[in-house]
Amino acid sequence: MKFVTKQIHAYLDYPVAVALIALPFILGLGAANSLALYLSVVTGVAAFILTLLTDHQLGVYRIIPYKGHLIVDAMVGIVFVSAPFVFSFDGLDAYYYWINGGAVLTVVSLHKPEEAQSIQ
Repeated sequence: MKFVTKQIHAYLDYPVAVALIALPFILGLGAANSLALYLSVVTGVAAFILTLLTDHQLGVYRIIPYKGHLIVDAMVGIVFVSAPFVFSFDGLDAYYYWINGGAVLTVVSLHKPEEAQSIQ
């Protein structure tokens, strides 16, 4: 049951990037380990740039193929799920990364493959 289309994904990208930049400050992440703050902020900036460069309707320069964008998203999800273990995040910091990583991996796994365009 895959229902996340390229269009839906495109509309999610910019708000998610902004949230990854803003939420660590709003939630007060990084009290015990500042990396918990900066990992999200840097990822949010990178996600914003990736979206600007992705070949979908909201991409500005459309240099990166959409499939490449999905691969990067999947890698971010894996890094976010792993970060609390690797960097010893705990409490809110850990939950933030596990929830966001799980959400990213869910969206990527629910991606609806594009149907081949017929030649007419």
